[in-house]
Amino acid sequence: MKQTQRMQVTRWVLAVRRARDWTIAMVVFALLWLVSLFPMEPAINFVDRAARRIGPWTSRHRLARTNLARAFPGKSEAEREQIAVEMWGNMARLAAEYVFLDQLFDVDPTASVPGRVEVAGADIFNDLRDNPRPFIVFTAHTGNFELLPIAAATFDLDVTALFRPPNNPYIAGRVLSARRTSMGHLVPSRAGAAIALARKLDSGGGVGMLVDQKFHKGAVTTFFDLPVKTNPLLAKLARQFDCEVFPARCIRLPGGRFRLEFEPAMPVPRTADGSVDVTATAQMLNDKVEAWVREHPGQWQWFHDRWNIKRKVRRG
Repeated sequence: MKQTQRMQVTRWVLAVRRARDWTIAMVVFALLWLVSLFPMEPAINFVDRAARRIGPWTSRHRLARTNLARAFPGKSEAEREQIAVEMWGNMARLAAEYVFLDQLFDVDPTASVPGRVEVAGADIFNDLRDNPRPFIVFTAHTGNFELLPIAAATFDLDVTALFRPPNNPYIAGRVLSARRTSMGHLVPSRAGAAIALARKLDSGGGVGMLVDQKFHKGAVTTFFDLPVKTNPLLAKLARQFDCEVFPARCIRLPGGRFRLEFEPAMPVPRTADGSVDVTATAQMLNDKVEAWVREHPGQWQWFHDRWNIKRKVRRG
């Protein structure tokens, strides 16, 4: 009897959760549809201003402020608050820009004058395309990072990108569908993802990865001099295939413009026997992302629980 009651409660909880996720997804889709009715620049500017006002009233703002205080103890509270507010504007722009990707991305590899999106390091793209070999590109949640795989596809570079779907399954389905139309091959970060990426590298192709996400098990590293676990997958793939590792990022520029930066391959740390040092490589990734974030702190997602402290913040 008790077991039957527990099963009924579980079904009820799951049904409530599905209803909640569906409702949230419908609201998000309706807002994005509404945004699509307006010209691109006024619409994006509007959601930016709105998010800067609404974001500080959300529960995630507290986590963002705590993360900023731990990462930038030398900054004043007003400076950290300014970064957090800028972050909300950046996130709102990122969401609205999904609607206008076709208009937004205007990179032409043959053009002599850059448009709204400029590319630094196009020669790296061309070299990887003209001289096929296994490689890994890593990035972080900075600027509009979604433009990076679109740029790779524009330069006819075949890259399989690992991505983490949103927790909301209805939003995840829509996002995956939108990404597949313009961002090449995608692999959701779940069971089997490592095998799919390994197969891609084994065939002489390239993979792309975001490396600044929370990870419960992994290499013991630091980020902003604070202890954090880092996903060792990139380092293990680099060790297995002895391939080059390239940093890439997106930077927001004034006037609704972007710069995509593709940097030369980084020397991967190795152990005494010459194999890739997994922990040192994971730390190398963190150090690179930290340098990017320090340069443009308002363009990173400070509300993300990178240091796994959300529960402590709630209790505090």
